[in-house]
Amino acid sequence: MLCTSDNAVPVGQHRDTSLSPHTGVVPFVALLLLQRRPVASRALLVTGSGCPSHSLCRSNVLEQTRKQVAVLNATAQELFSLYLKCQGEPFSSESDKLCNPAGIFFPAFRVNRTSERKEVMVAMYKLFAFLNASLGNITRDQEELNPMAKELLERLHNTTKTTRGLISNLTCLLCKNYNIFQVDVRYGDSSKGKSAFKKKQQGCQVLRKYVQVIGQAARVLLPHLSPS
Repeated sequence: MLCTSDNAVPVGQHRDTSLSPHTGVVPFVALLLLQRRPVASRALLVTGSGCPSHSLCRSNVLEQTRKQVAVLNATAQELFSLYLKCQGEPFSSESDKLCNPAGIFFPAFRVNRTSERKEVMVAMYKLFAFLNASLGNITRDQEELNPMAKELLERLHNTTKTTRGLISNLTCLLCKNYNIFQVDVRYGDSSKGKSAFKKKQQGCQVLRKYVQVIGQAARVLLPHLSPS
């Protein structure tokens, strides 16, 4: 079976990936090392001499970033559909109502194809840093609620892995091209301590919004990843 009931035994202890209410500047290097310990903050860019060596960028960084965005875009709907299936009723039959993302925070995405490349890169960084933390939150909850849902957990882990690689590449591009080495990122609420129903609902709200936004993000970002 792909999915089991909430009464299944959890699979051990896991690192806390809850979203935090704290504020502060998030250096890129810290995010690369501690992407599972996020903070929330106001929008702020910092430029200067703090970027690590440009050798952190791989020679194929643009191609790799394009592929990562394409993979996330291609798999988002499948992840959401599988998530709904594994939550059971009433989520399977009332997803439009229960998974409506109107009441949750999600990073504003106001850039388009005519926006400056730097503006697009910063917006993308904020979006995928938020998504990375949210996926950690959702994965932790599903490991507790649906520990035998192997396919769902595998897809969540794979999406998180791709997102982290994308964050790493965006970090490199922002440092190398614009000398931006710190970006404040705001994160959503933690589901820790909430009921099983609320955890499931928060996860489906975030994933529904992700499906809506990732297509737009791909359309906006991919043209900006063409070699100059």
